[in-house]
Amino acid sequence: MSGSTGNATGTGTGTKTDGRVERGNQTRRLVLGRTMDIASVEGLEGLSLGRIATELELSKSGVFALFGSKEELQLATVRAAVAVFADRVVTPLKEMPPGAPRVRELCRNWLTYSSERVFAGGCFFYAVSAEFDARTGPVHDAVARTRRDWTAYMERTLTEARAVGDFAEDLDVEQLAFEVIALMEAANAQSVLLGDTLAYGRAERGITARLRSSATGRGRAALTGPA
Repeated sequence: MSGSTGNATGTGTGTKTDGRVERGNQTRRLVLGRTMDIASVEGLEGLSLGRIATELELSKSGVFALFGSKEELQLATVRAAVAVFADRVVTPLKEMPPGAPRVRELCRNWLTYSSERVFAGGCFFYAVSAEFDARTGPVHDAVARTRRDWTAYMERTLTEARAVGDFAEDLDVEQLAFEVIALMEAANAQSVLLGDTLAYGRAERGITARLRSSATGRGRAALTGPA
């Protein structure tokens, strides 16, 4: 009998614990959904536990229990934005083979992510990079790491395309990645500041021209084909 009672009690406690954990996870997702949008418009310094609790009608103590400090809220927001970015820009290409078309689609995904305002202020990372570029500390380091990771991914995608013969063997991968990312970010900045949606088309045409100029005959043929 005592064994049965113990199991029943354990199951009940586990259910209650699981329920609290799920509610905590739901609240966390709710908070981070809001903080990502705020940060993309106002910057990470626009975040505070009190503000989020008030806007979402949550208890400040509950929000504090989830994040502990403003800095942890900022870091959690950066991590959440990385996951959203990956889901919209990188993951859709998972099954696409290496090559110039994959590079082109990666760039198109980025332009769509910005133009469709996945984050209210355009590219989240463009916004917070400008905010933290000259600072020091854990938040600066987290933002800088996301920038390095994104650049490295673009370079790796170009390197893989070169390896299958779509780009010239002497391609300067780092230079091309720099130029392509600069065109994408210029479109984001002009669109956000001036409301110029045509900037995305200009960026895509510029990127395609730059890719074609560095491509082999095989690569140019692939870039001419359908998306």
